Amino acid sequence: MIRRLALLAFGRLTALLLRGIGATWRIEILGRDPRLGADGTPVPGPHLAALLHQSFVVAAWLFRGAGYCVAVSRSRDGSLVEATLHALGFAPSARGSSSRGGTAAFMGLLHQLEAGTTVAVLVDGPRGPAGVAKPGIVALARHSATRIQPVAVAARPALRLRSWDQTLLPLPFARVVLAFGEPIDPPPEPDRSDERRQAEEVGARLTELRRRAEDRLGRPDRSAAD
Repeated sequence: MIRRLALLAFGRLTALLLRGIGATWRIEILGRDPRLGADGTPVPGPHLAALLHQSFVVAAWLFRGAGYCVAVSRSRDGSLVEATLHALGFAPSARGSSSRGGTAAFMGLLHQLEAGTTVAVLVDGPRGPAGVAKPGIVALARHSATRIQPVAVAARPALRLRSWDQTLLPLPFARVVLAFGEPIDPPPEPDRSDERRQAEEVGARLTELRRRAEDRLGRPDRSAAD
């Protein structure tokens, strides 16, 4: 009971802090937002978004209140992340990762997609290597017949944590670029070698999309220790 209350308090506090800082950011869209048609009207989902782990803080604010579902690890840190996402208006997380509870997370995400809920996967989580996508998102796309939508973010001025993923933390009043790449079609047949190759393509596309977003801003990030 005490742990649940502590998680609830943590989630509300971190969400409040992120809402406050995020409200000062200046957002720029790069590429075509797949959630909107040419005339600006909403396009029905669901969508399957692929993001790098380093972008999760920014993405949590950008997509707050939309009821999206995110795969979150079963670790203690994952519980803190889930509490924050819940306070930001995300759907209940699919708990699990490639290292623990992967099948449960996969089935949870698949169920959400089949129910019409947009899903986001941090493709190089939970422990990296950074920029290397796991094949799970490709299998998820194939089973749900949903295209993979690459999404990347960049920000200036911003800090990067000295973690394996170099988590991006935009400073107040930062410029934030939200970049959408071209959707990727899933393989039509179940083939593990094809899924691995396509996962490599997803990782490469996200890395290139992140570079394009960073080029739009033109100046390097600062290390959190600087």
